Amino acid sequence: MYERRRGVWEQQLRYWPAHLILILGGLTMIFPFVWQLMMSLSTNVEIQAVPPQFLPARPQWGNYAKVFETIPFLSQFWVSVLITVLRTAAQLILCSMAGYAFARMQFTGRGILFGVLLAILMIPGQAFLITQYQIIKGLNLLETPWGIVLPGMFSAFGTFLMRQAFMTLPKELEEAARLDGCNPWQTFWKVILPLVKPSLFAVAITTVLWSWNDLLWPLIVTTREDNMPLSVGIATLAGQYTADWNLMMAASVMAMAPIFALFFALQRRVIEGLATSGLKG
Repeated sequence: MYERRRGVWEQQLRYWPAHLILILGGLTMIFPFVWQLMMSLSTNVEIQAVPPQFLPARPQWGNYAKVFETIPFLSQFWVSVLITVLRTAAQLILCSMAGYAFARMQFTGRGILFGVLLAILMIPGQAFLITQYQIIKGLNLLETPWGIVLPGMFSAFGTFLMRQAFMTLPKELEEAARLDGCNPWQTFWKVILPLVKPSLFAVAITTVLWSWNDLLWPLIVTTREDNMPLSVGIATLAGQYTADWNLMMAASVMAMAPIFALFFALQRRVIEGLATSGLKG
């Protein structure tokens, strides 16, 4: 028993350089969040002090309460939740259907259309801002959640990701489903889609993160505080000449809390979805 434990210990020591590198990398990634938490408990004077002060002299827990007095945090929070849920649901439905069509269905111009879709990934989103704004304005959707959601209901990346996932499945599954009397919709919904759940989670994860942190487009289409998502509401705390950095950090900590909670609740699914995201030939 002693020799066995000794062998396991020696084997673990063999990998100590890799463990050390991983620990240092983890601490490097965690440090900004810890500093943000310390800044949320500091005063503006302490935050702007030179040299920087990492620990506040006296924790300012009132910063969190003051956020609710400065911006309509709760209403902006629910706007962010609504936008994130609608965008994620829409992308899961539309991207999976489009990816299945590109992967399995034969139709005229499929290759050209898919090439155009991939070309969209190479164009920065800022290039579409003016035309998107004109469309949303023409639909009278400014200052509404739908005005924020509509341009983000479809994703070229999500479609590509789902197509790659469907391409990895054997065609015999669809042939067996047709022999059992399934129509194309039943084959897609009941047979094929449940087999690519990891890729669906990957699309959902990236969409949630992107939607929750989206700033530029909501900043353009919303001007009223009650209609803004949290990302824009927090940005308004930075004025032209001064900024309430402590309040911004406190609001950011509270805005990140739901995402952290969601990650810890679905940690295994998140890792599985990103590890097996269907990016195969």
